[in-house]
Amino acid sequence: WEFNGSFYQPSAFLMMGIPGLEALHPWISIPFCALYLSALLGNCVILFIIRRTPSLHEPMFYFLSMLAVTDLGLALCTLPTTLGLFWFDVRSIGFDACLTQMYFIHILSFIESSVLLAMAFDRFIAISHPLRHSAILTKSTVLKIGLAIVLRGMVSLLPIPFLLKRLTYCGRTELSHSFCFHPDIMNLACADIKVNVFYGMIILLSTVGMDFIFIVLSYILIIRTVVSLTTREECLKALNTCVSHICAVLVFFIPMIGLSMIHRFGKNVPPLVNTLVAYTYLIIPPALNPVIYSIKSTHIREALLRALCRKRA
Repeated sequence: WEFNGSFYQPSAFLMMGIPGLEALHPWISIPFCALYLSALLGNCVILFIIRRTPSLHEPMFYFLSMLAVTDLGLALCTLPTTLGLFWFDVRSIGFDACLTQMYFIHILSFIESSVLLAMAFDRFIAISHPLRHSAILTKSTVLKIGLAIVLRGMVSLLPIPFLLKRLTYCGRTELSHSFCFHPDIMNLACADIKVNVFYGMIILLSTVGMDFIFIVLSYILIIRTVVSLTTREECLKALNTCVSHICAVLVFFIPMIGLSMIHRFGKNVPPLVNTLVAYTYLIIPPALNPVIYSIKSTHIREALLRALCRKRA
């Protein structure tokens, strides 16, 4: 413990695995390894295919590249502590290291939310104004959108580590997960956390909450446009281009909303449920997004098959 007058700060936090299943952690690590391997390999393949295929140098696939980079970052943020705990029972994480991990986890989550919104906007433009799509979303425009997304996440979350460092901690130092999460750290403090709660809620609603609302509005406009199309084949073709994105949105937002509700209102929720939802939120989207886009996107699938055929030849 670091002591400074009446101010106490733990030198480290103690991470928890899956409550009640500690003896099975080596076995539980097997599916986690598979998910992490899928996330790392799948997103690297997506980036490689898009980079090496000139026909995929379009706004939709630029945004998909941003999503793949974000998913890689999320997987790499939680992989060391999660597998370290399951394999070697390494539970301790330094206070500053914990805040750093938490900061990047939340930044990447906010970036993923914003990228999904940008992808929804891209689908709306492609379906509603197909002839102006390339003129509206130029390479420079896509780059500016990407920079704005990153800056938005970094700036909005910058006060969070400092708000946590100002708190006095005493008693418990056990985190609920094998990674650091803002509400989890905040609830270990024995000081007034109203500022942290208020700021966290405002940032969450003004970023991820607004992103989700605008994604829904985008699809309402897309459906209105699709309904006005003359033939059934055109309607199905237009909607088929959105299936991958809709799946990615559901895979990301459903666990995120569930985890936020549990941390704020689910005091009586069993710890196992809290832990499983948290792992689903941070590990499943990075692992599933490459699979979703590889299966549903004809362009990605064809480019992947061509790359495999060239290697075999």
